[in-house]
Amino acid sequence: MTITTCIFDAYGTLFDVAAAARLAAAEPGRENLAAIWPKLADDWRRKQLEYTWLRAVMGRHTDFWTVTQDGLDWALEAAGFSDPELRERLLALYWELPAYPEVPTMLAALKAKGLATAILSNGSPDMLAGAVASAGIGAYLDDTLSVESVGVFKPDARVYRMVTARFGCTPDDVLFVSSNGWDAAAASGFGFRTAWVNRAGQPMDRLPARPHHVLPDLTTIPELARP
Repeated sequence: MTITTCIFDAYGTLFDVAAAARLAAAEPGRENLAAIWPKLADDWRRKQLEYTWLRAVMGRHTDFWTVTQDGLDWALEAAGFSDPELRERLLALYWELPAYPEVPTMLAALKAKGLATAILSNGSPDMLAGAVASAGIGAYLDDTLSVESVGVFKPDARVYRMVTARFGCTPDDVLFVSSNGWDAAAASGFGFRTAWVNRAGQPMDRLPARPHHVLPDLTTIPELARP
């Protein structure tokens, strides 16, 4: 098996989704947020993902920006916040999420090996374009694929099929990388080689397929993708 194509989930994999709450909490006058921002960030992310799954099951698709706002609204209410200015600040920061520190070097190493690289994300095209530009990693990516092209969120197989259609490859040519265990597992079931970036040290999801590799960060991805 030769890997020719490396595909990455975006949020939580390349981009730090906790950064919006963390950065807002560090701003002057946000002492109340500073006390609880980790839980707010966790709740926001959890509800954001739950809403993608539920909408997929219900056949009621919407764009990722909508579920991102809905997830934040739930998290703010759960935390007892009723602050429109804070809401807008958190949403603005979400468009400028930083990449994890190892991302640029890792992507550059993949390109140096001659591999194709891309993002495959639930994110809407404009959100992803903003994140890629803010992180300064566009030069290392051949494409950014959004589920909006197929109108359903992960882990529907139609999403993973976008990769083989775009790059003219077979599933076993692909190394798919995600920080979501369920995403990596579903991609394994589709036929990709997969790596789960398990930054939080979570247990393995009990699903029909499992990731092929479990990593603490993205540093060793170029070693897994030797051509």
